Amino acid sequence: MDNDIILVFGVIIGVLAIPSLISAFSAGRSPRAATVLFMVGGAMVSWVIIQQPNTYSVENFPDVFVKVVAKIIR
Repeated sequence: MDNDIILVFGVIIGVLAIPSLISAFSAGRSPRAATVLFMVGGAMVSWVIIQQPNTYSVENFPDVFVKVVAKIIR
């Protein structure tokens, strides 16, 4: 799998953990699902950054995201 795709999916998984975290706290439950999602998303992003440390930055993330969406649509 391409590192760009892994990076984008890792960020999306991490963002999807936020509603799960809010739901767990509002219902008084422990946020197990949110924790797992944060760990998986963080591991994916960390793996990509370790593989290519000077390639990705916050400034070029929108370009990477658009490139991945274009690959998926094609």
